[in-house]
Amino acid sequence: MDERYELGMKVRREVLGSEHVERAQARITELDADFQRFITETAWGSVWARPDLDRRTRSLVTIAILAALGREELALHLRASQNIGVDTHEIAEVLLHVAVYAGVPAANTAFAVAKKELAQTEHASEETDSTQKSQEVEE
Repeated sequence: MDERYELGMKVRREVLGSEHVERAQARITELDADFQRFITETAWGSVWARPDLDRRTRSLVTIAILAALGREELALHLRASQNIGVDTHEIAEVLLHVAVYAGVPAANTAFAVAKKELAQTEHASEETDSTQKSQEVEE
């Protein structure tokens, strides 16, 4: 099982980002340690690691499911989708699909979350770009 756990950690870092995973690892307690290992081995080391769907597709499917179910984890996966090259137009298309198959209220809520999360991601990216440009000028 350690092999599946290690693969799960690798995939989890690639999708969610190392910073997020490190923060999550730091919050593990005795109460949820087994649950966190289960998630890492099963979701990340088994399902996300399967070869038949690429990570972009899995990300879009995950966004659709979380939006349809109204889960708070949607915000995390919207941010993570940017790490693996999902385009915001693809997210909008998925959420339109959610509106038809899961209901307009679910899609409406998901669009609101997406606007907030993607704006924050864009703002952070702009800050990073501006910092890098000023460092290049200083060098």
